[in-house]
Amino acid sequence: MNHKYPFDSSLKNHLIIAFGLAIWIFLFLYFTEPLDVNEFSDADKLIILPLYGLLGAFCYSIFLPIQHFLYQKNSKNWYFKTELLFFFIFVFIGIIAARLFYLFIVVPNEPNPYPLDYHLTAVILPAFATILPIIILGRFAFGKYRDKNIEDQKIEIKGEGNYEGLRLSMNDLICIQSSDNYIEVFYISGTELKKTLIRNKLTVIADEFSELLRTHRSYLINPYHFQQWKTEKGKLFILLFRHIEVPVSRTYQNEVKTRINSTTE
Repeated sequence: MNHKYPFDSSLKNHLIIAFGLAIWIFLFLYFTEPLDVNEFSDADKLIILPLYGLLGAFCYSIFLPIQHFLYQKNSKNWYFKTELLFFFIFVFIGIIAARLFYLFIVVPNEPNPYPLDYHLTAVILPAFATILPIIILGRFAFGKYRDKNIEDQKIEIKGEGNYEGLRLSMNDLICIQSSDNYIEVFYISGTELKKTLIRNKLTVIADEFSELLRTHRSYLINPYHFQQWKTEKGKLFILLFRHIEVPVSRTYQNEVKTRINSTTE
């Protein structure tokens, strides 16, 4: 339940899923004509069935603010249990919406509408059996595609040994400190600050990754994590994310100020 699940937080992609869901519901009802649908006239079908589609899209979209809240609360992670929670809420809201739509839109003056138990077992739940696979596949596909893009964008800080190295996203890298014949990489993993010791030279890393900024002969920083400047006893420092303090030597001050100012503007 606590395993991570492929997830794309893009609102645009979830609206695409909602739109696709609306089209699918309309086409499915129009061509299969389950139960009461075959009693509609052709004109009624073109009015009521698109409304059923829009109802499905609405039930999906209404969860999106809650989804965004859960995603942020979990430090931009999505878990299998969270995905199950989404489907539980979607089905619950969908059942209520479908029942109300049937009673007040489809048969508002009908003296003998379907009783709830029959409507639920014969119409609503079978409809969900055709709807849920579309949503599951759509959400999973967008999530896997996003994970692949993130993986493709990762950088690899290699060590001199055959099995040394660290693969991570550039935005997760905070800074690198030289330590004799080693470098110490400070980075974010999930919500935690971590550091890894790798056998390599700072100059090699600086040449390989132009995105990083040299502030001192012993430090490279990722300007993305700049927080503020600090001066102490005539010396200049940069405060990075997670309160990491990095010195700025006079040799690099002009270049550092130029790069930081251009990054933060």
